[in-house]
Amino acid sequence: MEKNSTFSFPTSGDIGFPMTNDYLFRALLQKNNRVLKGLIAALLHMDEKEIASADIQNPIVLGESIDDKTFILDVKVLLNSKKIIDLEMQVINRHDWVERSLSYLCRNFDDLEKGENYTDVTAVHQIGILDFTLFDEYPEFYATYELLNVRNYHHYSSKLRLSVVDLTRIDLATEEDRSYRIDYWAQLFKATTWEDLTMLAQKDEIIKDAAETVYEISQERLIRDKIRAREDYYRTQRDMEIYYGRIQSNYDEAKKELEETKTELAEKKTELTEVNTELAEVNTELQKTQSENSELKKRLAELEAQLAKK
Repeated sequence: MEKNSTFSFPTSGDIGFPMTNDYLFRALLQKNNRVLKGLIAALLHMDEKEIASADIQNPIVLGESIDDKTFILDVKVLLNSKKIIDLEMQVINRHDWVERSLSYLCRNFDDLEKGENYTDVTAVHQIGILDFTLFDEYPEFYATYELLNVRNYHHYSSKLRLSVVDLTRIDLATEEDRSYRIDYWAQLFKATTWEDLTMLAQKDEIIKDAAETVYEISQERLIRDKIRAREDYYRTQRDMEIYYGRIQSNYDEAKKELEETKTELAEKKTELTEVNTELAEVNTELQKTQSENSELKKRLAELEAQLAKK
C-alpha cells in the first residue's frame, strides 16, 4: 500500500474493520494514553494540559481469548486521581442503553471504603459512544444529563453525570462540540478508509497519533484476530436481530389479524344479539296478535250463537 512519509500508516485503501469495534476501541485507549487523554479532554470540554493522569482501572490482556460473557465492555478511567470516567462504544441498539448506562454509573459511584465519609465519594461520568440514536424524538449529537430539580432546574449534585455521543448525527454538532473537536473524534470512529484517517490526521495531531496506533494494532495478529472475532459476533447479533425481528413481525401481524378477527366476531355477535332481540319483539307482537285473533274468534262465535237462537 502507498505510504506518505508524513504518516506511519497507509494513506489509501480500506482499514479492514470498522473503527466502532469495541475491542479496537479498548485496545486503542489502552495502547495510547495520549489518545485516551485527548478523547476525555474533548468530551469533558477540558484542555489536555488539565489532565495530569488518566489511568484505566479495568484493563484487559490484549490478544487474550475472550467471550461475550467475560469481555468487559466499558473502559473505567480514573482521571487526575479524583474522578471516574466510564467510556463505552456501543454499535448494536439493544434498546436498554438507558438502564445499562445507569447501571454502570451507579456501580462506579458506590465505591466508598469502610470508614470513609459520603462526601468523599468519587464523582462519576458515564459516556456512551453510540452508533445509533438513543431518543428518536430528541436527536442530538452530544448530549449530557445530570440530576436536576424538575421545577427550577437546580442541580442536585454534579457528581453523577451521563453523556451520549450519537455517531449517526455528526450533522447536529454544535459550535461548542466543534470547538472541542468532538466531531473529529466521531469522524475518526466512523472512518472506513485510510484516506478518511489521513484527512483527519492532517487537521489534528492527537487524531494522527490515534490513526498511527490503530495501524500498529492492526499489525498485531492476535489483537487483529480478536477485532475480527468481535465483528463476527456483531454480525451474528445483527443476523439474530433480523431473524427475531422477522419472527416478531410475523407474530405482531398474526396478533393483529387475531385481534381484527375477534373484533369482527364481537361485531357479528352484537349484530346477532340485535337480530335476536328484534325476532323476540316480533314474536311477542305475533303472540299478541294471535291472542287478539283468538279473542275475536271467540267473540264472533258468541255472536253467531246468539244470532242462531233468534
